[in-house]
Amino acid sequence: MVSKIESSRNAMLAGLPAEELKRLLPHLHAAPLPLGHVLYESGQTIDYAYFPDDAVISLLASLENGRSVEVTVIGNEGVLGVRAALGGNVSVNAAVAQIPGASWKIKAEVLRAEFKRGGALQERLLRYTLSLMAQISQTAACNRVHLLEQRMARWLLMVVDRTQRLEFPITHDFLAHMLGTPRSEVTLAAGIFRKAGLIHYTRGKIKILDRQALEKVACECYRADQASGRKN
Repeated sequence: MVSKIESSRNAMLAGLPAEELKRLLPHLHAAPLPLGHVLYESGQTIDYAYFPDDAVISLLASLENGRSVEVTVIGNEGVLGVRAALGGNVSVNAAVAQIPGASWKIKAEVLRAEFKRGGALQERLLRYTLSLMAQISQTAACNRVHLLEQRMARWLLMVVDRTQRLEFPITHDFLAHMLGTPRSEVTLAAGIFRKAGLIHYTRGKIKILDRQALEKVACECYRADQASGRKN
């Protein structure tokens, strides 16, 4: 257990001081996340926090008409359920595993108690909260003013950064849901990317073929996300 967590790619857990890690170890449990798994519904009590390793989680804002749109993604740079550490008990957004993979879970009450101790984990969680707020604000602006191709390129790059993989499972339906866009438009954009040699798409999987070209297509929001992550 110790070696697995110590070798985790999650930035919140990696390299924690031995004393803090020792306190957390009995409470951290492996939590594999399958594609589309719902971790929270909007308004649901936060019982567990999740530290993704190579899984990626989407936070979704829901509307009264049943539609939803992604407001941010959480991968190995952060934690789902940071609200619990800060004293919040209820999730504002739904949370869905958009890319399947490994993660660690911990009871919210345990994370809150560790946060109150004021150690390295507290500092990391506070800095991550600032980064998360900046990313949510950037996504709101991005969804309002940028073209689908730009937003899709940004989304793909954000997933690559968090999984360190160039190939991952995703369907046009799921991607359309994440981007708040009709499936037909996502299919058209994916076709443009494929013809340009940026991606390969088959049987529900996308493979990035030319990351540098994809970065040129992505809007400024991707670079803003990266800058925010470096500052925090």
